[in-house]
Amino acid sequence: MENFTVDKQDRYTLVTVHVEKLDSRVSPALKSELVLINSGGEKNIIMNLEECRYCDSSGLSAVLIGNRICNENSGTFVLSGLQESVQKLISISQLDTVLTIAPTVEEAIQLVYMGDLEKDINSGKE
Repeated sequence: MENFTVDKQDRYTLVTVHVEKLDSRVSPALKSELVLINSGGEKNIIMNLEECRYCDSSGLSAVLIGNRICNENSGTFVLSGLQESVQKLISISQLDTVLTIAPTVEEAIQLVYMGDLEKDINSGKE
């Protein structure tokens, strides 16, 4: 059984987590995959957590690694499909002020495109 799938698109890579618990059993492989995606030149990552009902500190750590590596490469990292329990954990941890969160994958894709467009416009002004 695959814990997550990776779908590389033109402007972003979609990582869909297929487990109910994003914990220390799954997180190390997810972290490695995020680093691998980034080292392959991808700077925009969407993480779909639609199927995830529980997340612990190691799961949050994987999310934060994804966010950090995208930010370091002037990319966009978006979480989508958060279940209420995961959303609460992110809010309690005050990570909702740091992370970009979209209700659906489609909205996350729009955020990535808007982020790229904004960076293109800003780089043209320098």
